[in-house]
Amino acid sequence: MRDDNKNLIVAIVLSMAVLLGWQYFFAAPEAERQRLAAQQQQSTQVNPNAPNPPASPSQAGGAAPTVPGTVPSTPVAPAVETREAALARSPRVTIDTPTIAGSINLRGGRIDDVSLKNYRETVNPRSANIVLLSPAGTQNPYYADFGWVGGENGALPTAETVWTADRTTLNASSPVTLTWDNGQGLIFRRTISVDDKSMFTVKNAVENRGSAATTLHPYGLVSRHGKPTTLGYYVLHEGLIGVLGDKGLQEYTYDAIAKEDPVPAGQNTVGEVWDSVNGGFVGITDKYWAAAVIPDQAQPYQGSFTMRQGPTGQIYQANMLGTAQTLQPGATTEVTQRLFAGAKEVATVDSYHEALGIKNFDLLIDWGWFYFITKPLFKVLDFFFRMFGNFGVAILIVTVLLKILFFPLANKSYASMAKMKAVQPEMTSIRERYADDKMKQQQALMELYRKEKINPVAGCWPVLIQIPVFFALYKVLFVTIEMRHAPFFGWIRDLAAPDPTSIFNLFGLLPYNPGAVPVLGPFLMLGVWPILMGITMWLQMKMNPEPPDPVQKQVFAWMPVIFTFMLGSFPAGLVSQQAFIMRKNGVKIELWDNLRKTFSRKTSPAKG
Repeated sequence: MRDDNKNLIVAIVLSMAVLLGWQYFFAAPEAERQRLAAQQQQSTQVNPNAPNPPASPSQAGGAAPTVPGTVPSTPVAPAVETREAALARSPRVTIDTPTIAGSINLRGGRIDDVSLKNYRETVNPRSANIVLLSPAGTQNPYYADFGWVGGENGALPTAETVWTADRTTLNASSPVTLTWDNGQGLIFRRTISVDDKSMFTVKNAVENRGSAATTLHPYGLVSRHGKPTTLGYYVLHEGLIGVLGDKGLQEYTYDAIAKEDPVPAGQNTVGEVWDSVNGGFVGITDKYWAAAVIPDQAQPYQGSFTMRQGPTGQIYQANMLGTAQTLQPGATTEVTQRLFAGAKEVATVDSYHEALGIKNFDLLIDWGWFYFITKPLFKVLDFFFRMFGNFGVAILIVTVLLKILFFPLANKSYASMAKMKAVQPEMTSIRERYADDKMKQQQALMELYRKEKINPVAGCWPVLIQIPVFFALYKVLFVTIEMRHAPFFGWIRDLAAPDPTSIFNLFGLLPYNPGAVPVLGPFLMLGVWPILMGITMWLQMKMNPEPPDPVQKQVFAWMPVIFTFMLGSFPAGLVSQQAFIMRKNGVKIELWDNLRKTFSRKTSPAKG
């Protein structure tokens, strides 16, 4: 066997071993663990009949957030209770907009209860709405907090402060004002408004009725208790995110922030701090949802990502701390901040970026390194979706357009490969003639390339140029929420999910779910589309001459089967284009001969 054949086979075997090993030992067990964790979390938060352990009001309030610029107090482990019980323990102002349902906690003045009306857990229209923010005391608290730190003459509002509201409901047309008097000369007012999408505006005002000046720093934060279940894909960022002025986009996963150094004035707190930045935002993002604090874009602030050990696990925070506000007796000061809490819809996020002038707010969506490709690709997809009303049709149209766009490059690639196939007999002869003299073998091959005007790498460069574009298309389909639960035709009810059918239960005729099989479940969900892709790939390979080496021939024979299982969702289909180019370059298309050989071997009688 020639060295190049050996290297090719070794490379293929090692690649398949890595992919299969990763799937077997990591991906499948991790998916099962995440599924069980999600079920447990949902049952804890949603089940209203679950028993409620007794808890004092302070315990129900949970651990206070780490307010920027302060040292956190020693936490006391709170009792974990249902979402309904936690919401009932404090007076609240109802939030009701076209897209958001929830409430503001008057104990602490937190925005800690947000559900998304337009999004559900599954494609079933009766499934529960997505819960974004949850109050302290639940299994995984997640909330936004605003306020003041510093001050020399009196107490400041805390997580236990009970505010007075001027109305019982907050909606898109009617803001609510919270008021608290510290009894020592300072009157605090917090006016909260919300639009019909996902943006809250929080105006914090302080009136000094005392006899001495005081200096305060405004802050805003998003706090998440407990490490959430993440997908863990390298093409998707989940965790802390922000644009910190000239420091640009900053992204930290939950594991990465835990490895940072201790922060100044932090007690058992690690993280990263950026001083004196202007513009941007800080927040926490999931694949489709996010909560982010947006400071005044014209005022400098300190931004930070932190993690500390709380009473029931890690507490992750995205914080902003504003510059000092000196308040003289009889004076009033006010700062305006915003909170985004909702789905990362491209049109919505872009509208806030433009209308509110939030620096690089569109980067809240993970467009990746190929931003200049991914976002325009989405715009094209969205254009065809609005024209035809079906994202599946839009995907097909964009794929065809990309194939047309890259046809000249693909033509060169296939032309080069076709020429290489045409001189394959001469190359084989040269290798056999100079089997013991590698230098003469290479010289003879180079002479053959010059004679036939063949560039050995010409077939690779066109493919390499296309890779970023098709990777960007894959990323767009993976990260944008517009594809979530978007139906195609027939049995495809969610374009963001794999083909739900499987040949192993006869595409639903047998009453069991192959995907539930431990470890092997992902391999057994082999639906119609992956099978069609495998057949297409097999036909493409049959168009080429069979490799002369028997081992190499077996490897290539099994490749369509392997890739059908491993890359079932990847689009394929260039049979007609390949046939045209091979015929154009005078290369015999081996499809029918190879098919004839394949089936004749299967039907011919065995020789004794």
